[in-house]
Amino acid sequence: MFLIVQNDRHCPPGSLPQLLASAGQRFYCVAAYAGEPLPNPAQLAGAIVLGGEMGVHETERFPHLDRVQSFMGRALQAGTPLLGICLGGQLLAKLAGGTVASPSRFGEKGICRVSLTPAGASDPFFSGVPTTFVTFQLHDDSFSLPFGATLLADSAACPAQAFRLDAHPCVYGVQFHPEVDRAIVDCWDRLAHPPLDLLPSFQASQNAFDAASHAILANFVSLAVTSCRP
Repeated sequence: MFLIVQNDRHCPPGSLPQLLASAGQRFYCVAAYAGEPLPNPAQLAGAIVLGGEMGVHETERFPHLDRVQSFMGRALQAGTPLLGICLGGQLLAKLAGGTVASPSRFGEKGICRVSLTPAGASDPFFSGVPTTFVTFQLHDDSFSLPFGATLLADSAACPAQAFRLDAHPCVYGVQFHPEVDRAIVDCWDRLAHPPLDLLPSFQASQNAFDAASHAILANFVSLAVTSCRP
């Protein structure tokens, strides 16, 4: 069983349910932002922690972040495969001893190109993904590479785009959003003040975005199921 942790009601799982179902994997989503309880991670095949508008340091305003980070810590101890996306990646980086700048000079919005490092090009998490690939970004904060992590992807705009925690099987953090779809981008456009206009460029790049993003997510699921348990 896979778990999807939702940190923000406006940051739903997007393409993840369909990808998990296509892989024959059972899953469920916990609305952590609404106070729903988080399970014992040792009982999961894997966990994916989504993004959110809040920052990792805003725990007084968003107390569920402490519970999510505690859950992620227990997942590391249990050897549960774990993927952190955007805010989820920042929470993972902070948990592992990295820093999260809020706001950061590395913020990005919309379609952006990201490049694999040599380590990323050889990591099965990025199997089938071009050396330079299309991502969707929406973040003001950014993480630094934690101690004991390997940098897997970077870009000119934001130097830490993806990492692997080497001491743990199948634990990854990414700054970009591989799960988004048109409905999510349209929602984020309308919620922004002033409104953003990111949907047209997303639609224009969607074929390349979907190919890379769906491969990354499918790779994580495959790794979690076949080779990442201790």
